[in-house]
Amino acid sequence: MRIVLLGAPGSGKGTQAQRLTGIYNIPQISTGDLLRAAVSAGTELGLRAKAAMDAGALVSDDIVLGMIRERLQQDDTQNGFILDGFPRNTAQAESLDALLAEVDQPIQCGLLIDVDFDVLLKRLTGRLSCKQCGAVFNRYFSPPQLDDVCDVCGGELYHRADDNEETIGNRLKVYEQNTAPLIQYYAAQNKLRKVNGVGEMEAITQAIQAELATV
Repeated sequence: MRIVLLGAPGSGKGTQAQRLTGIYNIPQISTGDLLRAAVSAGTELGLRAKAAMDAGALVSDDIVLGMIRERLQQDDTQNGFILDGFPRNTAQAESLDALLAEVDQPIQCGLLIDVDFDVLLKRLTGRLSCKQCGAVFNRYFSPPQLDDVCDVCGGELYHRADDNEETIGNRLKVYEQNTAPLIQYYAAQNKLRKVNGVGEMEAITQAIQAELATV
């Protein structure tokens, strides 16, 4: 199963990706993780990426695609993979399709975890994290029993400064402008599958499995 995971920040993509890797025995390929690993290892692509980042520039698509190509040569991708974080726009999707055609591993499914804007805003602006153990709560959906006190360890809960409505709203607008057109891209290829990202995690996973069974 070769999947591109689609969804706005706060849609639960990361959680579902982790669950799917176990169900289908395929790796989650996060381009952020690939970049960090390549820079840390000092590979040729990693050095090129580091030079771009040090200069305050974006890492070019050809570097990211090169890292994906290298990652797909590893044994654990033989049954497929879940791509998370790339492509972010239709130009990248076209380049990715060209690369995957070369290595005979075309995308089978663009999987959209769909969540309404208002719910995303509450998920992201309501986050509370524990300074001691890292547990995460949400003041709207899963509040702690006591204000600003962690249920797990009794530590102090804090709200990240960048989890404010203006910053989150801007992130979601960028998603809508750049990434949302990918929904049409994969729909045009008859590869789009969509699930509602609101509800119990297990129910969402089961809905995803039902959609993937139609691929």
